Formats: sequence, C-alpha cells, structure tokens
Amino acid sequence: MKNQNSKLSIGIAVLFEIILILTAIVSIATSQWKNVALTLLAMACLILPFLITRIANIKNLVLPSSFQTIMLIFIFLAQYLGEIKKFYLYLWWWDLFLHAIFGSFAVIIALYLIKGTIRKEPETSEQRFILFNLVFAFSFSVSLGTLWEMFEFIGDYFFKANMVKGGLEDTSSDLLIKILAAFITSVICYYRSLKKH
Repeated sequence: MKNQNSKLSIGIAVLFEIILILTAIVSIATSQWKNVALTLLAMACLILPFLITRIANIKNLVLPSSFQTIMLIFIFLAQYLGEIKKFYLYLWWWDLFLHAIFGSFAVIIALYLIKGTIRKEPETSEQRFILFNLVFAFSFSVSLGTLWEMFEFIGDYFFKANMVKGGLEDTSSDLLIKILAAFITSVICYYRSLKKH
C-alpha cells in the first residue's frame, strides 16, 4: 500500500506557503533580510514531507497516515512561529515543546518503518517481539534527536547561526525532553500493543 498525499496536507502546505510568501514580501519591504532568508528556508522545508513520502513509496516503506500533516505543522511551528515570530525568545518552553513532539513522533514513525521489515520468528514470544520493536523505535528517536543537536552545533560553529541559544544547558535539556517523550510514547505503545494481542 502506497503512502498518499492527502488533500488536508496539500491544503495546509498551500496555506503555509501563502503565509510565508506574504511574510517574505513584508520582510523585503522593511529590509529585514534575516527574515527573508528564514522564510525562504521555511518554504523549502515545507516540501520535505512530500519528498520523504515519495522516497518512502519508492523504497516500499510505510509512513503514518498523519505523517505529512504533522510534519507540516511541526515545520510551521518551528520555522515560522519559532524563528520568524520569535516564539523561541518569548516563550521559554517553546523549544522544549517542539523537541518533545519530535521525540514522540519519531517513535511512531520508526514503528511504521519497521512494519514488514522485521519478521517475528515462531520461537519468539509476542511480548519479546513487541519489546524489541519498541527498543528499536526508542533508539531511532534518540538517534535522530542527537543528530539534530549535532546539526545545531555545526550550524553555530561554522555559520554563526545562533541555534544553540543556551549552550550546554540548551543541548542537554533538548536531549532530555526528547528522550523522556520518546520513552513515554514507547511505554504507551508497548501496553497498547500487548492489549491487542
């Protein structure tokens, strides 16, 4: 079964692109060149969920049906509200909130990606198989979160992007909240899976 581009996700993407285009026009008119660059980056990022869906279809990988919608909203919250509208500065918890969403959703994405890839052997108990899948999904989420923190560090080190706002404390708290969200999601998925079997 192929992953589909939903009408909802296409509509959300178009709406967000319009908002970003209008923001770019206002930023150009007021000579806010950093905002122009951020809006262009955000506009490019909105293509990513559709590109990832296309690659998943080529590789016969299954994604959650809500993948595109959640990713589009996440990009908008991070790029537009977080960076352009400065929610990261005005709301101390905004960055942690987004890292928690990422940590949780990455577990769900991993569980979908391994469907049909990892097969249960007859001698493996259902409980052990579910636990193995969730350990993998949890590790996948933590790995992605760690790679993101490395990306932020590289951006700051080479391009002076100011992505790591609080230094070691920012990086540590981001990783902790991602790990906690991934762990809670994994535990919930574990007990839900046990109930189904």
